[in-house]
Amino acid sequence: MEKKTKILNYINVFRGLAILLIIMGHVMQFGESSSLAHIINCEIICGGTALFIFISGFLFQHLSYKFEYKNYLLKKWNNVIMPYLFTAIPGLIFCFVCPTLYGNAFNGLNKLIQVPTLLSIGRVHNTPTWFIPMIAIFFLCSWIFLKLEKKGILYKLLPLLLLITIILPRGSAEYQDTIGLSYIAKYWIYVKYIIMGFVHFISLYVLGMYCSANKHVIDKFYDKRLILWILMLFFGALDIYTQYRWQYSNFTISKTFLTLLVLGYLKHYDEFILSHKKTNTALDFIAKYSFGIFFVHWYWLFVINQVFDMKNVIPLEGNNIYIVLAIVFARFIIVALLSILSLFVIKTLLLKINKNINTRKVIGI
Repeated sequence: MEKKTKILNYINVFRGLAILLIIMGHVMQFGESSSLAHIINCEIICGGTALFIFISGFLFQHLSYKFEYKNYLLKKWNNVIMPYLFTAIPGLIFCFVCPTLYGNAFNGLNKLIQVPTLLSIGRVHNTPTWFIPMIAIFFLCSWIFLKLEKKGILYKLLPLLLLITIILPRGSAEYQDTIGLSYIAKYWIYVKYIIMGFVHFISLYVLGMYCSANKHVIDKFYDKRLILWILMLFFGALDIYTQYRWQYSNFTISKTFLTLLVLGYLKHYDEFILSHKKTNTALDFIAKYSFGIFFVHWYWLFVINQVFDMKNVIPLEGNNIYIVLAIVFARFIIVALLSILSLFVIKTLLLKINKNINTRKVIGI
């Protein structure tokens, strides 16, 4: 059996690519709502959470040989929850200083109530961090996953879990959905979104565990890449059709096949990537900064939108498509670079203040 002592290079690279896709999904959207252009655009760039969930499951199983529940939860508190709480500060400030502009659904409540409310759901003060309370459920259920794996039950459930992913969408939790509702009703919308996300993504987490426990299967993903390409494109086209016709969308299905494809390619070309040190170093750098980038990129998107008077979704009406593409791509590059630069500066300052500080507990890197 392969000795599990560190993160595999192809998974590390995959982690860096996954965060880039997540940023793209947030900053590169364009087109009017429900238009074909917008739907196709979202199908291509949205749904990166599926890749992150898969990686989480893969790494959990990869390091499960040293699993001890209390220590595991303590590490997750230090390395996931604590940086989430620290990096939530800018979002909380935006919620209090410009609540309407920022879309604070709980504006008007006592701030002592708002803070725990916002931190417990994530999505309002920092939209991508709805992921944190959801992944916390996976952390709490970790012992169940391993127990089912040891009993030989977990991976037999994969077909059923994948069916649930297909049938059960992630749902919606937008600022507009909460206008005029009571505190409890608003809060439930966001809590339900988190719970539905957990149920929706269980299959990707378990699939990640399965691929980690059976790494030889990853080679087959590359061997059968043509079939995976066809399936990804087919389900992507089907999702575009169902969303355009019936407003039903499920990015996760096509992104599941994308996950298997990228994993197969990265493992197949792992030695090639390792042999090109500059390329591998750059990819490793992005991977190491990935969690920090996840925490801060939404803030930079908000700031840039205010400075240049832009919307999150750039309209096509009255604009040249090539100009719009240039704008969203430029915004992607700027957000990514500013996220990395700000994290680098903060980490450097923290280490100057205290060279022994664990910056991962503060900003995730």
